[in-house]
Amino acid sequence: MELDDLAPEYQFDYTKAKPNRFARWQADGSLVVVLEPDIAQVFHTPDEVKRVLRALIATMPPVPPPPEP
Repeated sequence: MELDDLAPEYQFDYTKAKPNRFARWQADGSLVVVLEPDIAQVFHTPDEVKRVLRALIATMPPVPPPPEP
């Protein structure tokens, strides 16, 4: 099969799928963010990022909760 011999559609059997054993579990409500290289040079641990973001949040006006559906 050559590179441009791709089938128009592939069927994936989701019953055989397994969790990614290399991905760490994330708590409900967590958000994973990828830092751009210039920012990643400043922050070396997740705790450093969270500390600075929490300090910034403390200076901001409160955000109203989203409306319930």
